Amino acid sequence: MLELRPSCENCNKPLAPNSLEARICTYECTFCVSCVEDVLHNVCPNCAGGFVPRPIRPAINWRRNNYLGNDPASTKVRHRPVDPAEHAAFIENIRQLPAEER
Repeated sequence: MLELRPSCENCNKPLAPNSLEARICTYECTFCVSCVEDVLHNVCPNCAGGFVPRPIRPAINWRRNNYLGNDPASTKVRHRPVDPAEHAAFIENIRQLPAEER
C-alpha cells in the first residue's frame, strides 16, 4: 500500500494525501510536480526511474474500509534536497531516454 508521503523530498513542499501535485517513482520517492519538471527533469535521483502522478486515496469509506480513515497517510517527512549540479552530472547520459527504456 502506498505510504502517501507528506512532502516533496527536495523542497519539502507539503503534499496532502489528495494533492494533484504529488509525483512518485516506482519506489515511491515523492516529489512535487515543480521539482520533477524543473529540477529533476523526470529522473528520480534515487533510482533513475521516471515519475507518475500519485493516486488519491478516497477520503470517504465508500466500500470495505478502503479509505484514508482506515489507511492514513504517512507523517514521516523525508527531506533530502537534491544537489542540482550533482543531479545534472548523474542524468547527463540518461536524461533523453524515456523512463521505460532506462
